[in-house]
Amino acid sequence: MTDTTASAEGGASIVGGQKYCSGCATVLHKDAAQCPKCGAPQAGAAAAGSKSKIAAVLFALLLGGLGAHKFYLGRPVWGVLYILFCWTFIPSVVSLIEGIVYATMSDAAFTRKYG
Repeated sequence: MTDTTASAEGGASIVGGQKYCSGCATVLHKDAAQCPKCGAPQAGAAAAGSKSKIAAVLFALLLGGLGAHKFYLGRPVWGVLYILFCWTFIPSVVSLIEGIVYATMSDAAFTRKYG
């Protein structure tokens, strides 16, 4: 059984794996991040290659002294600095704080900042 809804535009209909564009009402795939016709970003679509907040928190708390979370979040220069100074334990303290910050940050803010 499929979920079909009639459209006001020329009788087009959407099926279970589709949705309407929030900008121009074109029929799109339900996971589309952007409309190919008007370019409007679609709500609720996870961007391809987006970073997991939970993974970043775990990397920061467990392997933060070596900068694993920085490499994961696409900041390799900071990751190398964490490795170079890991013997001082300063990166470990900083990564503990960063892990807490990541955990308390909203999902929308985390996605906006780190993709």
